[in-house]
Parts: sequence; C-alpha cells; structure tokens
Amino acid sequence: MLPTFRALLLGGAALACAGASSFAVAAETGADVADANQVDRVVITGARTRTSAVTGLDMSLRETPQSVTLIGQGRIHDFALTDVHQLLAQITGVNVERVETDRTYYNSRGFDITNFQVDGIGLPLIWGIQFGELDTVLFDRVEAVRGANSMMTGTGNPSATINYVRKRPTKTFQASAAAQYGSWDDYRLEADVSGPLNASGTLAGRLIYANEDRDSYLDHYKVNRNVYGALLSWDATPNLTATVGWSMQDNRAKGNNWGALPLLYSDGSRIDYPRSASTAADWTHWNVRDQTAFAELSWRFDNGWQVKTIGTYKRFEENAKLLYAYGAPDKTTGLGVLGMAGVYPSVYENYILDGYASGPFKLFGREHQLVIGGQTSRSHGHEYEDFSADTIVYGPVWDWDSAQPAEPTFPGAYLAADQVDRLNRFYAAAHLNVTDQLKIVGGFNALWLKSKGFSYGADQARDASKVSPYLGAVYDLNENVSLYANYTDIFNPQAEVDVNHVKLDPAHGKSYEAGFKSEWFNKRLYVTGAVFTSRQANLAEYAGTFDDGKSYYAGVDTKATGYELEATGAVNAQWRVSLGWTDMSIKDGDGDAARVYLPRKTLKASTTYTIPALRNLTLGAQFRWQDDIQTSDQTITQKAYGVLDLMAGVDISEKVRATLNIKNATDKGYLTSLMWGQSYYAAPRGVSMRLDYAF
Repeated sequence: MLPTFRALLLGGAALACAGASSFAVAAETGADVADANQVDRVVITGARTRTSAVTGLDMSLRETPQSVTLIGQGRIHDFALTDVHQLLAQITGVNVERVETDRTYYNSRGFDITNFQVDGIGLPLIWGIQFGELDTVLFDRVEAVRGANSMMTGTGNPSATINYVRKRPTKTFQASAAAQYGSWDDYRLEADVSGPLNASGTLAGRLIYANEDRDSYLDHYKVNRNVYGALLSWDATPNLTATVGWSMQDNRAKGNNWGALPLLYSDGSRIDYPRSASTAADWTHWNVRDQTAFAELSWRFDNGWQVKTIGTYKRFEENAKLLYAYGAPDKTTGLGVLGMAGVYPSVYENYILDGYASGPFKLFGREHQLVIGGQTSRSHGHEYEDFSADTIVYGPVWDWDSAQPAEPTFPGAYLAADQVDRLNRFYAAAHLNVTDQLKIVGGFNALWLKSKGFSYGADQARDASKVSPYLGAVYDLNENVSLYANYTDIFNPQAEVDVNHVKLDPAHGKSYEAGFKSEWFNKRLYVTGAVFTSRQANLAEYAGTFDDGKSYYAGVDTKATGYELEATGAVNAQWRVSLGWTDMSIKDGDGDAARVYLPRKTLKASTTYTIPALRNLTLGAQFRWQDDIQTSDQTITQKAYGVLDLMAGVDISEKVRATLNIKNATDKGYLTSLMWGQSYYAAPRGVSMRLDYAF
C-alpha cells in the first residue's frame, strides 16, 4: 500500500505542476470517514465538538461563552457547498452580499465581517472583500464565531470571525475522487489522497486537487477555477510534530461584472430585466491567484502543555479588465446608460509569524487553563490602474446581450496604491474553573498597528495601538443547560475615505452577549439562544461615488441589538437537523434605521434523513429566508423571499455514491444585494449530479 501511495503523491504533484484535470475530494457517505481531523458524520454537539477560535483555548462549544456555528464535511457534500459563498449563506446570522460576480462582502449582526482565519491564523481579505470564489475543497470544516473576537484577531468589527480549518495528513491511507455535472455546463472534478509515507507512519502527506469549469445563467459570464493543496507532517518525536503545506486557488473569470445593473429608469420606475442580464462584455476578465504556504511546529509536553509556532506566507495576485455601467436610461428608448473601463493588475503579500503556549495550571486546589501568545505580521500591496478616457455608450437596456460595448483603448498603467501595514500583538487568556458549575474566561489582546503609503490619492499613514479586554462566564444549571455571558471591545482601522479624500479615523466597537447553551437527546442535539448588543462608532458607511467610479464614505455611529436561536445535531441516528433564527434592529446615532440593505430577520434551516436499509438513501432540504431590504436611499425595496434547496444521495455500490442536488428548487427570482444601489439577479433553478468514489 505504501509504495502505491508514494506513486499517487508523486503523480498528483506532477499533475498539479502541469495544471491537468483530475478527480477530486472525497464526498461524505453514510459511513464514517477514517480521518481523525474530519467531522464528517460526527454530530456537532456542545460537549463533543471543540474550538479554539474564540480565545485560543481549546474549549467545547458549551464551555465557550460566545455563539459559534460549525459546518463540516457532511453538509458540505450533501448540499454541494463547493464555495464559501454558498456555505456562509447557510450559517445562522451571516449574510452574503454578492454586489458583483467576483467581489463579495459578508456581514453578521449588522456589521461587515472583516476577520478571516485559516487554522486560527488571521489572513485578512483585501478591503474586507472576497475576490472570486473561495473553494471549500481544502477545508475540513468552517467555524463562525459571532460577535467581536478581539482576542484572536485584534482588529475588526463586532460582527463575526470566520475560521477555515484545513484538511490535514491522516495516519491511515485514504483516497477518493468525485465528478460533478450541473446546469449551465458546470463541470467539476476533485481528488484527495492522504496517508503515511513510511513504514512507521511518522511521515504523512496529503494531496488535494479540484477543477471547476462552468458557463453561467448570466450573459457572457464564465469561470474556470483550479485548486491545489499539498501538506506534509512529520512526527519527529512522540512529542514534536512539524507540518508544512502549500495551497493555491487560481480563479479565472470572463465576462464578469464591475458594479451591476442600474435598477431605475430616469422617471424612477424599476427596470424589468431578464435574470440573465449583465452589464459585462466578452472582453472583460477578472483573474485571481491566491497562494498560501505555512510551516508549523508543535511541541507537546507530558504535563499537558503545548507550544506551537506557525509561519505563514500569503500572496494574492489579480489582473482585471473591468467595465462599469452607470446612469438612468430613458424608459421609452432604453438609452442613457454610460460606461467606464479600467485595467487593474495588483499584488498583495502577507508575512505572518504566530506563536503561543497553552496548558493547565493549578490554583486554589482546582485545575485551570492558560494561553499566552503573540503575532507579528507585515503586509505589502501594489495596485496599478490603467483607466480608459474613452466614452462608452450602452445600447437600449433590453438589447445588451446582442449589442455589448466595444473594448476601449487604455493609455497605460500607473501605480495607484502602494501600502505597507505592520501589526504586532500580544494576547493572554485564562479559563478559570471557579466551581464545578461556574467557569470564567478572561483575557486581553494588545496590538500595535503602523501603516504607510497611499491609495488612489489618499494617504494611508497611521500609527495606532489598542488593548482590548475579553470577559466571559458560563454557569451550568444542570447536566443539560448552561447560561453564559461575555463582553469585549474591538477597533477597526479603516481604509475608506470621505468626500474630501481624507481617510476615516478607526471605528471602535463594543459587543455584549448573553444566552444559554443546552444539549438534548443524549447530547446529540445542541440548542442555543443569545441576546446581543453591538455598537460601532465612526463606522464607514457608503455615501456616494466620485467621478472616477470610486466610492466615498461617511463615519456613522451604529448600534445593533437582537437575538438568535439555533439548534444543530441529530434527533436520532438517521435524522440530522440545523435551524437558526436571527432577529435584530440596526440604528444610527439619531435612532433612525441604518444599513437598511441588510435583512433584520433571517431563517436558516437544514435537515437530512438517512435510511440505511435502502443503500444509505439520504433525503434532505435546506432553506434560507430573509425579510425586506432597501437601498440606502430607500428608493428600491426587495420584498422578503425564501430559497429552497433539495438533495438526494444513495450508495450505488460499496465505494460509489451518487448525489442529486436541486438549488433554488422553487425557481425564486431575487436580487443578490442592495448594498450599492445596483444589483443583479441570483441564479434560477439549477440541478447537479455528483458521483463520489472512495478507494
């Protein structure tokens, strides 16, 4: 078996270098997967599932005094959640704002999510935006920590932190492949092979590959994405493990949007577009290559302590040729929309070194947990702009598909942004076992941030420091129910500029949360509830657009209050459920409704039922609903809507499983976002079929 696996690894590496197509990652079947790092069919409950994404301390969900949601391999494969846009849209309290085809914002509890981690290490998104689509094939699970998370991030909003947990090499051999085909000629191939590389099993490796090549329901739009992952772990001693890894996501999009559809005629009435409508042209593209390499050393001591150091390098490259449409057309002629175009090559690099020590200590006759850590990072970005001075005129709005604008001329690129950020932080937290029923978590994060450079005429120089406290408590009422509460604050240095091109001061946020956590049905079902209040002072809010198409902002004091209810796990061995409800209000400093493009009420629900006697036949559905939203000027309203997805999976043989997915089964038509006042329509009903093969 071992020589065969070495051959697979070498062959996989050769394929990766050649960029060839391959098969893909293991789908979850009705049986448990023999990967100690995966939570495939493990029921997520408060006591069994653990996370360190909140304080750096390894605690169960029930011990953690904050709202945490996990989505593992089971749901990812059941519902074909192949990119994080689809996955995050299913998480309680998280909204996905697809403002364009290849730029996406996320938000929670009234504020943008700007903190993203991989294995607990912050890898910030540029401008807080996801460029392209982040594939899920590299990740074992995704964790969402709602509320402020200053302990593990230092900066950000009191919204949420998203932690992507990597797949790791396994101690036993496993390999799998998958092929998927769906609506609009969506082809997807995946492959995943993992296991020991020597007889003793101290050296293990893993190779992961995925390719997705698809057209779209949108006119002109096409995407080809290649994803590569390679990891190697070595148990140098029983107590010392070294792990290195590299991953790359190469996302190539053609006919993509920059901005979206103008929504109103010049008389203020709505424009009735087909769902395929797009302002793009065939000559536009947005290519994104995102690479990450890491090296990790972990020492485990006999007294329960662990010391870990992680070095991470991230390189983000993009090359985009973009076309933006603006204006309000005449209702009779359909004319009046103009366009502008630019070419934007850029490179961003991040160097991050993180280290921490954690373990038990005794005080007053009881055992407690402590973590002490620090991080230093340097980020450097170059962005060029090649903006066309040509006048671009669109034809009638009802004829854009056949009469797209011609490609303009571009005079040559100039350096539009050159910025360096340095961040140093130190953090510590303790999990205090005060009594058998009462546990307290206390800690702080101290950071120093220094920036220099410029971005599109705005000086990016800043020198800031901040100490953010964290305090939480959990009290066990009985073996089933616990009460908890927490407080933390956080600040967010902002890159946005005001109408005078002056960069806004940092926003300061505070987050309060209290609730209950409980376990039922022999701890298979995890049920939680929370009330929360989040405040953000001087938060950047979109206020308009300059003549060159860039946005400017105003600082607004904002307060979000609300509650959440969530249940996840299993009713019995065959029936798995997930249900989440969020209800909140968002107001500005004057008490008026703010950020009205965000839904106030959302429902996320999912269920699957497996019948082992019928070849592990699994039937499932997931549903998400949101209430009314409006544009910031309240000229456009989108009524409440719900989206239903259906799935069915069955074992064709002992090693082959087939899964059918129907996305948007009721064919609901709706706009993807009203955040920018422009938008486009989400996908209509789509069907896909997937075959998974486990070696």
